[in-house]
Amino acid sequence: MLFNKFWFSLFVGFATLVNSDTQCPVVPTTPANRISSGSSTFKIMQYNIEWFFVDYYSAADCPGDGCSWKNSTDATTHVDYVSKVIADLNPDIINFCEVEGCDELNILVSKLGSNFGYKPYLKKGTDTATGQNVGMITRIDPKTDLQSSEEKVSYPISGSKCGYTGAPSTTGVSKHYFTEYYWYGRNVLFVGTHLKAFPTDPTSCAQREGQAQILQNIIYEYFTKGYEIIVLGDFNDFDAEVMDANNNKPTSHALDIIKGKFGTYSGKYELKTAEEKIPQSLRFSDWWDKNDNCVSTPDEFSLIDHILLTPFLNDKIKKAYIYQGYTEFCGTYNSDHYPMIIELDGNI
Repeated sequence: MLFNKFWFSLFVGFATLVNSDTQCPVVPTTPANRISSGSSTFKIMQYNIEWFFVDYYSAADCPGDGCSWKNSTDATTHVDYVSKVIADLNPDIINFCEVEGCDELNILVSKLGSNFGYKPYLKKGTDTATGQNVGMITRIDPKTDLQSSEEKVSYPISGSKCGYTGAPSTTGVSKHYFTEYYWYGRNVLFVGTHLKAFPTDPTSCAQREGQAQILQNIIYEYFTKGYEIIVLGDFNDFDAEVMDANNNKPTSHALDIIKGKFGTYSGKYELKTAEEKIPQSLRFSDWWDKNDNCVSTPDEFSLIDHILLTPFLNDKIKKAYIYQGYTEFCGTYNSDHYPMIIELDGNI
């Protein structure tokens, strides 16, 4: 059943006036676990759901000509398609990229229904150009309120091979959050992020390396305190070690920095790549219509969404896969990304 169109119209009409972009970073005083008892697996999903905007955001003109959904009707239909994917896959925690705010997450949670047991969390970022944020819905409440780093670093970083020839500059991570969990008797740092777009563009490449260094700084701080780590999101970059289906190679060190193989704290910690457990032929999560013919072909897919974990958590993975159950084409109401899922030992 489609959710109430009358309520949606009133909501969007009001949101157009206030240009709202809500956040919900605060966790309950007593965090709860709403996973069904006796579950053999614990599912975590990474999903860039493509311009998940219901409130109108004027800077990006979305819903409108500035994004994929040209009006409230298209945005409503997109909600229906996204909710069906989530209902079919039934993950316990979902990290979302390209979400406007908690209004959207609340609509999605309501659409799915109370039986799913989800609660939304989102820490508003600083990308005022697009208004996009990173957030989650989860059956397990985090231990701590969602936080974000305001650190800025200079780029190009030392050792960069991006080919950037502009003047040195600074960057922050405009779309990210981090929080804490307690799984398997250990403290866990949980980081959701969405890095600078355009994998091989020299300027974007250099800026993305700077963003990765900020994330590495957060990771290392928690690692020194004995935390396990999971970082997931749309990294807008390829993995140099675990090739995707089309053998795309990065020009940046972004993944290597976050994994602890490059950057300030190189060699001080290690994160594994969950997709190494996926057959190479199935390692693709993003469609880019490079010939602009609106029809997806195998050579137009890449893997830029990633889930990175400390070896202890990586060893808990029973299964990893990318759901590729819908066809990509211009005009689809599904996302231009596919969701990546890991299923871990359910005895958390």
